[in-house]
Amino acid sequence: MLRTLAIRDFVIVDSIELEFSSGFTVFTGETGAGKSILIDALALALGGRGDASMVREGAQRADISAEFTSQNESSAWLLAMDFPDEDGQIILRRIIDNAGRSKAYINGITATASQCRELAELLVDIHGQHAHQSLLKTESQRALLDRQAGLQSEVAEVAQRYKNWRDISKQRTQFEQNAKNILQERERLEWQLTEFEKLQAKEGEWDAISQEHSRLAHAASLIEGAQEAADLIAESDHPVLSQISGLLQRLSKLQEFDHKLQPVLEALESARINLQECAYALNDYLGRVELDPQRLREVELRVEQLHSTARRFQVQPNELAAAHTLCAAQLAQLSGASDMESLRLQEQKAYDFYEVAAKKLSQQRQIVARDLGLAVSNAMQDLSMTGGHFAVELQACEAAAHGLEQVEFMVAGHAGVSLRPLAKVASGGELARISLAISVITSCATATPTLIFDEVDSGIGGGVAQVVGRLLRRLGQDRQVLCVTHLAQVASCANQHFEVSKTQTENQTFSHINALDNKERIEEIARMLGGLEITATTRKHARELLAL
Repeated sequence: MLRTLAIRDFVIVDSIELEFSSGFTVFTGETGAGKSILIDALALALGGRGDASMVREGAQRADISAEFTSQNESSAWLLAMDFPDEDGQIILRRIIDNAGRSKAYINGITATASQCRELAELLVDIHGQHAHQSLLKTESQRALLDRQAGLQSEVAEVAQRYKNWRDISKQRTQFEQNAKNILQERERLEWQLTEFEKLQAKEGEWDAISQEHSRLAHAASLIEGAQEAADLIAESDHPVLSQISGLLQRLSKLQEFDHKLQPVLEALESARINLQECAYALNDYLGRVELDPQRLREVELRVEQLHSTARRFQVQPNELAAAHTLCAAQLAQLSGASDMESLRLQEQKAYDFYEVAAKKLSQQRQIVARDLGLAVSNAMQDLSMTGGHFAVELQACEAAAHGLEQVEFMVAGHAGVSLRPLAKVASGGELARISLAISVITSCATATPTLIFDEVDSGIGGGVAQVVGRLLRRLGQDRQVLCVTHLAQVASCANQHFEVSKTQTENQTFSHINALDNKERIEEIARMLGGLEITATTRKHARELLAL
């Protein structure tokens, strides 16, 4: 759950630090005081989009930190993503400077906004004040139904199989339209492959043959140079090796009179040994190297073949083997693609593969659609919609990435009225109540420890508002519930109550927030009931609401 929220220099917030408890918490205050700003700040820490306009005017940067108690799922995520698990707590921090640059941290380690959003899905579920508007879209209705059933992986699998099927279908269509061009390309590749197979170039052959050609072409010079070096070292009239050996003998005798000559003797001895090794190596080399005009002609012919073919296909000689492999692969792919009957079979097989997954998804949607319809219908009875009915219809449609059906939320506001699409419900109050019922019920099906409702109770009042408050309080028995509300009936049901207010200092507006005790709650709820003038009657009514 959310334990603390610290906000500094965000929009009209100077500095706020809040501590939260479990259960049901409400935020109240005058319109424009900054209640929803708290939700916006938390959403930013959770990886939401931010820009320079969020930095309080005159400040260098906005800084938001949110501390959560970690659960099994979030701890496992931290471990998998190599973030530290700080004694069962998770700290998300977001900084945005007045130039719009943003930094995000998870437990003190730099993170991306997408990583924060991924972790946030395990920590918080936010129902915005315009949630009922998004529910009017069939895409949102389908997404909500799939989340309710936990079908995200199945939906992704259906979408992938659909893509595979459409890719093959597109390939088959393109072949039908471009059969002549494909045939010409296939003939070109077949000719190239024939030339490559005649050449039989091997990987690394060009480097090896170039080196051999260089050696054979300069064989006479190599022999002459090696012989000259061998003679100079050991086989001439006055070889260097003999001169160094004689020098060693003379200095050895002198060394008896001055030991400072010892390093010189050691260096000369090392030189003599190295020269002796050079002489052996040169004699060995001369014993193996020979003039081979026949091999030189063979190598020159191979060099010309490789070079000529490389020039013809516009590649480097050392790339011929790779070009051969690529040509064979392209021809194999084109040959498979150019087989019309084979393509049709592949297309049908891909569609069948998609259809199996899509039908399985449809069956799972049918089950959760029935259960969701019953649950929302029951909730509507408590929200002054007696006799009302809610149903989720799955209407068959052409194969699509989302499956074989469209999802449509259907509503009858009261008894004796036929079901109509939710988007055509005329009453804003009915739409708000149904949206709230759906939000609460779908939240119960998730394991998210913290639920946030941002003015989702707009458009309702009176006894219905009291029912909504009790519903949220009951939901708070199982998890943490935070709610921004204008309704006294809802606020009176909270376990924890914060009042948001704003002041003006030196032509600047600041938002403040205070945790209310019982006496302060009476005053705030009385204000919500009575407006600007608080009377003894409104205070009495406020105490009655709190007592309930």
